[in-house]
Amino acid sequence: MPFPGVFSAINTRLQTPLIGKNLQDLNDKLPSGIVQSQEGWVESKVVPNTDVFIKGKYDLLVKQDDGSHVLIDLKISQPAEDKIDKYKTQLAAYKFALENPAQGNPIKVTRLGLLIFYPGTVEFQGGIAKFNFPPTWLEIPVEADKFLSFAKDVDELLAGPAPEEGENCSWCKYRHLGDKLSHIE
Repeated sequence: MPFPGVFSAINTRLQTPLIGKNLQDLNDKLPSGIVQSQEGWVESKVVPNTDVFIKGKYDLLVKQDDGSHVLIDLKISQPAEDKIDKYKTQLAAYKFALENPAQGNPIKVTRLGLLIFYPGTVEFQGGIAKFNFPPTWLEIPVEADKFLSFAKDVDELLAGPAPEEGENCSWCKYRHLGDKLSHIE
Protein backbone atom coordinates (compact mmCIF):
# COMPACT_ATOMS: atom_id res chain seq x y z
CA MET A 1 0.00 0.00 0.00
CA PRO A 2 1.47 3.37 -0.97
CA PHE A 3 2.37 5.89 1.71
CA PRO A 4 -0.23 8.73 1.81
CA GLY A 5 1.10 11.78 -0.03
CA VAL A 6 0.19 14.12 2.80
CA PHE A 7 3.05 12.71 4.91
CA SER A 8 5.59 13.47 2.17
CA ALA A 9 4.20 17.00 1.86
CA ILE A 10 4.40 17.58 5.62
CA ASN A 11 7.89 16.03 5.73
CA THR A 12 9.22 18.34 3.00
CA ARG A 13 7.59 21.42 4.56
CA LEU A 14 9.17 20.60 7.92
CA GLN A 15 12.66 19.93 6.53
CA THR A 16 13.14 22.63 3.91
CA PRO A 17 13.05 25.69 6.20
CA LEU A 18 15.68 24.06 8.44
CA ILE A 19 18.47 24.20 5.82
CA GLY A 20 21.18 26.59 6.98
CA LYS A 21 19.69 26.97 10.46
CA ASN A 22 20.90 25.76 13.84
CA LEU A 23 18.60 23.02 15.15
CA GLN A 24 18.60 24.70 18.55
CA ASP A 25 16.82 27.68 16.97
CA LEU A 26 13.90 25.30 16.51
CA ASN A 27 14.08 23.94 20.05
CA ASP A 28 16.85 24.21 22.66
CA LYS A 29 16.50 20.49 23.48
CA LEU A 30 17.79 19.55 20.01
CA PRO A 31 21.49 19.06 19.20
CA SER A 32 23.42 22.18 18.29
CA GLY A 33 24.53 22.35 14.67
CA ILE A 34 23.68 23.79 11.28
CA VAL A 35 21.41 21.74 9.03
CA GLN A 36 23.67 21.16 6.04
CA SER A 37 21.51 19.03 3.75
CA GLN A 38 18.22 17.21 3.46
CA GLU A 39 17.17 14.02 1.70
CA GLY A 40 20.66 13.09 0.52
CA TRP A 41 21.39 9.85 -1.31
CA VAL A 42 24.18 7.65 -0.01
CA GLU A 43 25.96 4.62 -1.38
CA SER A 44 28.72 2.85 0.46
CA LYS A 45 31.71 0.75 -0.31
CA VAL A 46 31.20 -2.92 0.45
CA VAL A 47 30.90 -3.59 4.19
CA PRO A 48 34.10 -5.40 5.31
CA ASN A 49 33.96 -9.21 5.20
CA THR A 50 30.66 -9.19 3.25
CA ASP A 51 29.27 -8.65 -0.24
CA VAL A 52 26.79 -6.12 1.17
CA PHE A 53 26.73 -2.40 0.44
CA ILE A 54 24.37 0.33 1.56
CA LYS A 55 22.29 2.54 -0.70
CA GLY A 56 19.57 4.83 0.56
CA LYS A 57 18.35 8.31 1.34
CA TYR A 58 18.78 10.05 4.68
CA ASP A 59 16.59 12.91 5.93
CA LEU A 60 18.86 15.51 7.54
CA LEU A 61 22.59 15.99 7.98
CA VAL A 62 23.67 18.53 10.61
CA LYS A 63 27.20 19.90 10.91
CA GLN A 64 28.40 20.47 14.47
CA ASP A 65 30.92 23.07 15.62
CA ASP A 66 33.71 20.46 15.76
CA GLY A 67 33.18 19.57 12.05
CA SER A 68 31.53 16.22 12.75
CA HIS A 69 27.91 15.53 11.85
CA VAL A 70 24.60 14.46 13.33
CA LEU A 71 22.54 12.17 11.10
CA ILE A 72 18.80 12.58 11.62
CA ASP A 73 15.78 10.62 10.54
CA LEU A 74 12.68 12.79 10.62
CA LYS A 75 9.43 11.06 11.57
CA ILE A 76 5.85 12.23 11.61
CA SER A 77 4.46 9.91 14.24
CA GLN A 78 3.82 9.58 17.93
CA PRO A 79 7.13 9.83 19.82
CA ALA A 80 7.98 6.67 21.75
CA GLU A 81 11.20 5.09 23.01
CA ASP A 82 10.53 1.88 21.00
CA LYS A 83 11.32 3.86 17.83
CA ILE A 84 15.00 3.87 18.85
CA ASP A 85 15.27 0.10 18.32
CA LYS A 86 13.09 0.27 15.22
CA TYR A 87 15.31 2.78 13.37
CA LYS A 88 18.81 2.30 14.83
CA THR A 89 19.92 -0.13 12.11
CA GLN A 90 18.73 2.18 9.33
CA LEU A 91 20.63 5.14 10.76
CA ALA A 92 23.72 2.99 11.45
CA ALA A 93 23.64 1.88 7.80
CA TYR A 94 23.50 5.48 6.56
CA LYS A 95 26.28 6.41 8.97
CA PHE A 96 28.42 3.63 7.49
CA ALA A 97 27.63 4.85 3.97
CA LEU A 98 28.54 8.47 4.78
CA GLU A 99 31.80 7.44 6.43
CA ASN A 100 32.64 4.86 3.71
CA PRO A 101 31.24 6.30 0.50
CA ALA A 102 31.52 4.45 -2.81
CA GLN A 103 32.56 7.82 -4.30
CA GLY A 104 33.57 11.15 -2.84
CA ASN A 105 34.92 12.15 0.55
CA PRO A 106 33.90 10.50 3.81
CA ILE A 107 31.74 12.44 6.27
CA LYS A 108 32.34 11.84 9.98
CA VAL A 109 29.09 11.13 11.86
CA THR A 110 29.29 11.19 15.67
CA ARG A 111 25.61 11.31 16.61
CA LEU A 112 22.41 9.68 15.37
CA GLY A 113 18.86 10.59 16.24
CA LEU A 114 15.18 10.75 15.45
CA LEU A 115 13.49 14.12 15.13
CA ILE A 116 9.83 13.29 15.65
CA PHE A 117 6.91 15.59 14.98
CA TYR A 118 3.39 14.76 16.11
CA PRO A 119 0.48 17.18 15.97
CA GLY A 120 -0.49 18.62 19.31
CA THR A 121 -3.13 21.31 19.16
CA VAL A 122 -4.97 22.91 16.28
CA GLU A 123 -6.12 26.49 16.04
CA PHE A 124 -8.45 27.94 13.40
CA GLN A 125 -7.62 31.45 12.25
CA GLY A 126 -8.91 33.27 9.20
CA GLY A 127 -10.19 30.11 7.55
CA ILE A 128 -6.91 28.24 8.11
CA ALA A 129 -6.20 25.31 10.41
CA LYS A 130 -2.83 25.79 12.14
CA PHE A 131 -1.39 22.69 13.74
CA ASN A 132 1.16 22.77 16.52
CA PHE A 133 3.85 20.12 15.76
CA PRO A 134 6.26 20.18 18.72
CA PRO A 135 9.56 18.37 17.99
CA THR A 136 10.83 15.48 20.10
CA TRP A 137 14.46 14.32 19.99
CA LEU A 138 15.35 10.66 20.53
CA GLU A 139 19.10 9.97 20.58
CA ILE A 140 20.14 6.72 18.92
CA PRO A 141 23.27 5.06 20.33
CA VAL A 142 26.18 4.73 17.91
CA GLU A 143 26.95 1.00 17.84
CA ALA A 144 29.22 0.34 14.86
CA ASP A 145 30.05 -3.22 15.94
CA LYS A 146 26.36 -4.17 16.07
CA PHE A 147 25.81 -2.76 12.58
CA LEU A 148 28.80 -4.69 11.16
CA SER A 149 27.48 -7.86 12.79
CA PHE A 150 24.03 -7.22 11.31
CA ALA A 151 25.54 -6.68 7.84
CA LYS A 152 27.43 -9.97 8.16
CA ASP A 153 24.18 -11.76 9.14
CA VAL A 154 22.42 -10.26 6.09
CA ASP A 155 25.31 -11.34 3.87
CA GLU A 156 25.15 -14.90 5.18
CA LEU A 157 21.38 -15.02 4.72
CA LEU A 158 21.60 -13.76 1.13
CA ALA A 159 24.44 -16.18 0.30
CA GLY A 160 22.56 -19.17 1.72
CA PRO A 161 19.83 -21.25 0.15
CA ALA A 162 16.39 -19.72 -0.36
CA PRO A 163 13.94 -20.76 2.36
CA GLU A 164 11.32 -23.34 1.45
CA GLU A 165 8.02 -22.00 0.23
CA GLY A 166 4.89 -22.44 2.30
CA GLU A 167 1.19 -21.95 1.71
CA ASN A 168 0.94 -19.47 4.58
CA CYS A 169 4.04 -17.47 3.65
CA SER A 170 2.90 -13.93 2.79
CA TRP A 171 6.20 -13.18 0.99
CA CYS A 172 5.74 -16.24 -1.23
CA LYS A 173 2.19 -15.16 -2.11
CA TYR A 174 3.43 -11.64 -2.86
CA ARG A 175 6.24 -12.91 -5.10
CA HIS A 176 3.90 -15.15 -7.06
CA LEU A 177 1.36 -12.36 -7.43
CA GLY A 178 4.13 -10.32 -9.02
CA ASP A 179 4.91 -13.22 -11.36
CA LYS A 180 1.23 -13.43 -12.38
CA LEU A 181 0.86 -9.68 -12.89
CA SER A 182 4.03 -9.40 -14.97
CA HIS A 183 2.79 -12.11 -17.39
CA ILE A 184 -0.65 -10.65 -18.05
CA GLU A 185 -1.29 -10.27 -21.74
